Amino acid sequence: MSELGFNVDALVPGMMAEKAEASGIAKVNLGIFRMFALAVLAGAFVGLGAVFATTVTTGASGAMPYGMVKLVGGLAFCLGLLLVIGAGAELFTGNNLIVMAWAHHKVSTKQLLRNWTIVYVGNFVGSLLTAVGMVASKQYTFNNGAIGLNALNIAHGKVQLDFVQAIMLGIFCNALVCLAVWLCIGARSATDKTLAIIFPVTAFVAAGFEHSVANMFFIPIGLLIKGTAGTEFWSGIGKTAADYTHLTWGNFFMANLLPVTIGNIIGGALMVGGVYWFIYIRPTWTHAGLKT
Repeated sequence: MSELGFNVDALVPGMMAEKAEASGIAKVNLGIFRMFALAVLAGAFVGLGAVFATTVTTGASGAMPYGMVKLVGGLAFCLGLLLVIGAGAELFTGNNLIVMAWAHHKVSTKQLLRNWTIVYVGNFVGSLLTAVGMVASKQYTFNNGAIGLNALNIAHGKVQLDFVQAIMLGIFCNALVCLAVWLCIGARSATDKTLAIIFPVTAFVAAGFEHSVANMFFIPIGLLIKGTAGTEFWSGIGKTAADYTHLTWGNFFMANLLPVTIGNIIGGALMVGGVYWFIYIRPTWTHAGLKT
């Protein structure tokens, strides 16, 4: 500790839990318009990370081993959470940690659900607007349509997951995302936060786990390409819209977004937020039988 009281060391976990609880209280007390605007930004930021990941993995499967392709995509996708944490935004999956304040009765159930609902909707709007913008830019036609082909294949694969499989992939995904956010809570600098984000986020992408907000971009952009691309694009990639029969709005919501969201809540709120609340915040009994 310096004479000025500044410490460059990361916070220890007990202090991180206190800071996470205080952050949760602050988040639920944001005004509705500010909360929604920050959520829209988070959806857009995650969408930009998805654009980056889709672009850098295009064509890589024929030149690189499967694991290396996934690694490159994961590193690129880190852009999304780096922007959320560094620039400031409200991300539904990270906000699952608000349960730490809720479990300690510092946040009501109504406040918790209000935050999750507004932020979830805002994330969807931001992600969808980013997808619409990317389709309007025709970035998917670059490299003779190879980027669009990659986007279609990613989206088509995601809507074909089994329901239980999607839940489990969502659980592991948000456990890692919330661990990244948890590590950022203990960080002192932008560099610390960047390093805290890279490995957990890269891991979930490389492993093929499912993130609800990311899928609000990955699947709609595939749907939009399928529904609006011209004949020149389809002839260039040697495919037709009929090759993507499972890629529908119904499958997006029911076969992917619903189970993945359920999994994300379990992984983030229960497996990370709940566990750290139990370890560091929950009331305990003293030898005299009093709660502290």
